[in-house]
Amino acid sequence: MPLPIEDYAIIGDCHTAALVGRDGSIDWLCLPRFDSASTFGALLGTEDHGRWMLAPTDPGATSTRRYLDDTFVLVTTWTTPTGVVEVTDLMPHGDRRADVVRRVRGISGTVEMHVDLRVRFGYADALPWVRQVSEDGRHALIAIAGPDAVIMRGPELRAEDHRHTATFPVAQGETRDLTLTWYPAHRGAPKPLRVEKRIKATVRWWRTWARASDDHPAYADEVRRSLLVLRALTHEDTGGIVAAATTSLPEEFGGTRNWDYRYVWLRDASLTLHVLLDHGYVAEADGWRNWLLRAIAGDPDDVQIMYGLSGERRLDESELTSLPGYDGAGPVRIGNGAYTQFQGDGFGHVMIALQAARARSGSEPDFSWPLQRALMTYIEENWRRPDNGIWEIRGPEREFTHSRVMLWAAVDCAVRGVEDFGLEGPVERWRALRDEMRDEIEARGFDSARGTYTQYFGSAGVDASLLQLAQVGYVAADDPRMLGTVAVIEDELLEGGLLLRYRTESGVDGLPAGENSFLACSFWLAEQYARSGRLEDAVTLMDRLCGFANDVGLLSEEYDVAGARQAGNTPQALSHLALVRAADAIAAAS
Repeated sequence: MPLPIEDYAIIGDCHTAALVGRDGSIDWLCLPRFDSASTFGALLGTEDHGRWMLAPTDPGATSTRRYLDDTFVLVTTWTTPTGVVEVTDLMPHGDRRADVVRRVRGISGTVEMHVDLRVRFGYADALPWVRQVSEDGRHALIAIAGPDAVIMRGPELRAEDHRHTATFPVAQGETRDLTLTWYPAHRGAPKPLRVEKRIKATVRWWRTWARASDDHPAYADEVRRSLLVLRALTHEDTGGIVAAATTSLPEEFGGTRNWDYRYVWLRDASLTLHVLLDHGYVAEADGWRNWLLRAIAGDPDDVQIMYGLSGERRLDESELTSLPGYDGAGPVRIGNGAYTQFQGDGFGHVMIALQAARARSGSEPDFSWPLQRALMTYIEENWRRPDNGIWEIRGPEREFTHSRVMLWAAVDCAVRGVEDFGLEGPVERWRALRDEMRDEIEARGFDSARGTYTQYFGSAGVDASLLQLAQVGYVAADDPRMLGTVAVIEDELLEGGLLLRYRTESGVDGLPAGENSFLACSFWLAEQYARSGRLEDAVTLMDRLCGFANDVGLLSEEYDVAGARQAGNTPQALSHLALVRAADAIAAAS
């Protein structure tokens, strides 16, 4: 049975990431990319669905853990009646390999360690052929199935019912290294890793990256860790930014709202880009902008809301029978059918991000403005279309107020591209369109009797996404219309002091009702408080939200207030980037 979501830390190499539990078990790892099939899948089942356990044999052992400062090198200190050991877990960065390193170092006394390795390729659908080999007198195990192979180097392992185990003592001053490397099965196994060299290089790389950001005056530790999470979720080769490292962790425990987030959403990636730019990471902005230009090149009619890491367009959704789901929450899904949806808000996020990149980087790739011109042509022809909205509803398409505002924001960016940067475009026509869009939003998306913007045109309910209206400059944070909207959102969507996205019992999304509070939405509320003069409320909410991070500073998608536990896919880019935005707003207001 998997651990609570908050009991997992990640290690990563900017190509993929592993989830390491407090118990010393790697329960999730897809190799060699975030969106590859799992090699260890116990997170969505049991240990028989694949894991790599490394922990003391003593069942009474206790542990504490931390990241080495400003890295994703995880250090777990185990204390037993016979001694203390440190386990350092990492995925080396920069060596163009898919490696996991687990170094055990004796601190005091002697501790007997236990290894339990269960390799299950293909989302636990492929039991590998395994053989032991000797490399210059050193033990290694090779597991192969279909296109995938791994080699583990370390202690000699015993075969026991499709798993491989070992025990070995580690005394004070001793160091034992265990490594696992993925490689294509048709090739030979790669050479042994130079562990000490790769550890030092990886620590140095993460710390150098973290130092590139300016010191932050508010919530410095939380902001720094969140920026690191955003970098860890950015694929180094392609520049694609995945929404999370996992699939199918439930939004409601035992429920069916289980989605695959290992892809690049234009919305999430654009928001991530904006946050990174605000904190000085221009190179990452250039990488993402180039990814975007490649991914959506061609006919604007073909623009999707999400893509694969390399810009892959087909993300067909299917349900797995090989994995039973996190604590039984099924189905487990791979792929995401929402890629076929129309979401108007994505155009606004993309245009805002490209505008910010232009302003901060001072560069203008040859295809950037032509792409925006092409997107504007599409927007002019399609802005009245109902859509699936920011939350990817699987019910009927509607005229979502947030989507229309984001399309307004896209047009506003085009106008400012001409006015502020001297770019060429039919600015008079765009200004007229911008005014027409605003007039319709005010006439059909604002309930004057209640003093609030509404979830969609003609509806009575509200949606937490309306908090973004002030973020994109459609309305000032302290405008009476915005303050009225906030009041209704507080009244209708706050549960246990945190925000729901919307009321799922309304049936608007075409799915069974029920989900937990959405962390990004609550961070948006904290940002809104700070920008509208409610600084004390902003700090109070922000302190509480930051308290939901686990012991190494990670946040998932949602939070179960009643159960006091994280929910949804993890670590969630949207949660972490919303944290940074809220911290920036609080700093500006302080």
